[in-house]
Amino acid sequence: MTDASEESKQIEKLYEFGERLSEAKDKSQNVKDYEGIIDASKTSLKAKQLAAQLIPRFFKFFPNLSSRALNAHFDLIEEEDLAVRVQAIRGLPLFCKDTKEYISKIVDILGQLLTAEEIVERDAVHKALMSVLRQDVKESLTALFKHIWNVEDPSQDDTIRDKVLCFIRDKVFPLKAELLRPQEEMERHITDLIKKSLGDVTGAEFRMFMDFLKSLSIFGEKAPPEHLKELIGIIEGQADLDSQFDVSDADHIDRLISCLFMALSFFVRGASGSKFLNYLNKHIIPVFDKLPEERKLDLLKALAEISPYTTPQDSRQILPSVVQLLKTYMPRRKTGEETNFTYVECLLFSFHHLAHKAPNASNSLCGYKIVTGQPSDRLGEDFSEYYKDFTERLSSVEDLTRATMKKLTQGMAEHNKAMAAAKSDEAKDSIKTQKQNTTTGLRTCNNILAMTKPLHSKTPTFIGDKSVNLSWKEAIKPSLPSSATATGVKRPATAANGSNNFATKKGQATSSLMHETEYDDYLNLENLLCT
Repeated sequence: MTDASEESKQIEKLYEFGERLSEAKDKSQNVKDYEGIIDASKTSLKAKQLAAQLIPRFFKFFPNLSSRALNAHFDLIEEEDLAVRVQAIRGLPLFCKDTKEYISKIVDILGQLLTAEEIVERDAVHKALMSVLRQDVKESLTALFKHIWNVEDPSQDDTIRDKVLCFIRDKVFPLKAELLRPQEEMERHITDLIKKSLGDVTGAEFRMFMDFLKSLSIFGEKAPPEHLKELIGIIEGQADLDSQFDVSDADHIDRLISCLFMALSFFVRGASGSKFLNYLNKHIIPVFDKLPEERKLDLLKALAEISPYTTPQDSRQILPSVVQLLKTYMPRRKTGEETNFTYVECLLFSFHHLAHKAPNASNSLCGYKIVTGQPSDRLGEDFSEYYKDFTERLSSVEDLTRATMKKLTQGMAEHNKAMAAAKSDEAKDSIKTQKQNTTTGLRTCNNILAMTKPLHSKTPTFIGDKSVNLSWKEAIKPSLPSSATATGVKRPATAANGSNNFATKKGQATSSLMHETEYDDYLNLENLLCT
């Protein structure tokens, strides 16, 4: 241990070195003084603190001593004493202020230091990183993102990766207007960095990145079609639409449905959903009956919400599958089996909007006689049996719907009585939930009757506007899918990367977006709507 007198001499000597360097016109001639500062970094604690200030301050004047200076300073960052470490961290941005070639190395070190446990140390790291980002945002972001997509040893680097992600989310993204200058160039650069990072992300991370990309001006409301196509391409890649579908792969179906809902806002803006629809038509709908029940609902909700934005060609291709599915859940005669009215609502809504864009496709599917003047009208063929079958199914589901509405209305009266008699807040909350489910059930039934009514005509007018509002849209403003527990194995979610949202990797977003209580509400509603 250094005694007080020895330490005092070391401090005094350091001040002398610093003063001579400050006063020197040609500082590069004072090599011995700078070497003395470097050597002092290995002496007493107070000397180390002062050296941590002086080494970076005069670093640019001694390129021949750069390796020695950096190594000495990096040793100070690993000191046991907190005050020394913090001072050394604060000095890191000075190394690259006038020597830009060190930016990548300094950012790499600061990225590793984000795992610091002491608050004052972590705060110093954050401030140092922001300082370097403002010096050269392009080079700094590139170095920072390497911690996300260049993990050689996941067991060691996952913590660093998660901390870097949190820093980018909490410190960089909110300051995009300040940091991303020139705007178009830097928005393109960070987009490319994000795209490179998506090969192995959790669902929460993917949503975070997509939300950020949507906020950039290059993807804003005035973005050209090719930019929307780029975003849809990113989501399509995440949904893994080029792979074969395995119905036992719960992660893939979760990811697919999450991506469908994520892509919806871009479909509304005119982006093509052809690849998604083709995948649904070819791989998912044929095995629909084998999907988990909660996934079926998510899928049908997604299909219903996308259907107003399909092209005529896509509508014509998927319409047969939708009609076949609709017949499955709209029996010709009462069978004693439960009818899932939410499924019927989704499918009728999809049918109307798809048929509105390809009306004569319904001739050979439902026996309608819609004339467009095209050979695909097939007016010379007799599809009367199809019409009879389809309208009988409509009548059957209408009878069931009216009976269910009667039960729901009676139930609502009972709920009102129960609410008036309820004493505890818990009982009132339970009754309130039941009333909300009953209200949604009544909306579902009303929607079904509104959509079946025009379909009894031999030349129906298909609903292609917003006159029917899907029942869950009023209850749940952001239209998100329900979910069971996320599954998958590539990268488990952590508190840092957003485990509250969804949880597996390959860039593979799973959709655990509904809390357990919400899922219970969904089950209660299905019990109300199944007769």
